Amino acid sequence: MEPTGILLRALVFAAARHRDQRRKDALASPYINHPIAVATALWHEGDVRDPVALTAAILHDTIEDTGTTEAELAAAFGAEIAAVVVEVTDDKSLPKLRRKELQIEHAPHLSPAAKLVKLADKLCNLRDIIDAPPAAWPHERRAAYVAWTRDVVAGLRGACPPLEAAFDAEQARWAAAAAGA
Repeated sequence: MEPTGILLRALVFAAARHRDQRRKDALASPYINHPIAVATALWHEGDVRDPVALTAAILHDTIEDTGTTEAELAAAFGAEIAAVVVEVTDDKSLPKLRRKELQIEHAPHLSPAAKLVKLADKLCNLRDIIDAPPAAWPHERRAAYVAWTRDVVAGLRGACPPLEAAFDAEQARWAAAAAGA
C-alpha cells in the first residue's frame, strides 16, 4: 500500500476512535493532537521515514484507549503495523504501577519500529508535562512522571539519536524550570 495513503487512513481511523477523548491539560485538548504530535516528532525531529513506524505512531493509543482490537488494526493496516501498536500498548487490566514497571522492563526488547514510537511518545508526553500539564497534577506528580520517562527512554537508547537528543533537551528544560520554581 502507498505510504501516504495508509498514513491518511490511519489519521481518519484514529480521529474517529479518539473523537470523544480529551487530554488532561487545562484546555482539555482533543486527544487526536497527541498521536499527530508523536508522528510529527518522528518525521521532523527523528527524520524517520518508515511508514510502519509513522502509521503505528498515529494508531499507538487506539488499542489501549479506545477498545480497538489488534484484529481490527491488522485488517485495516496490516499485521506489521498492528504488531507495533500491540508492542507499545499497556495492559489496562494490570495496576498502574505494574504497567509503568513493565514499560521500563520491555523498552530494551521492543522492535526497532516500536522503539521509535515509544521514544517519540515519551518525548511528546514530556513536552506536555512541561508546557500543558494535567490540570490536577501537582509538581511532585509531574516530577515523578518526568523521572519515569527518563527510565523508559534509557531502555530505548540507540534507537534514534536525534529523538534522544530532543528528549534530553526537554529533560534539561524541565530541570531548569524546576530549579527556578
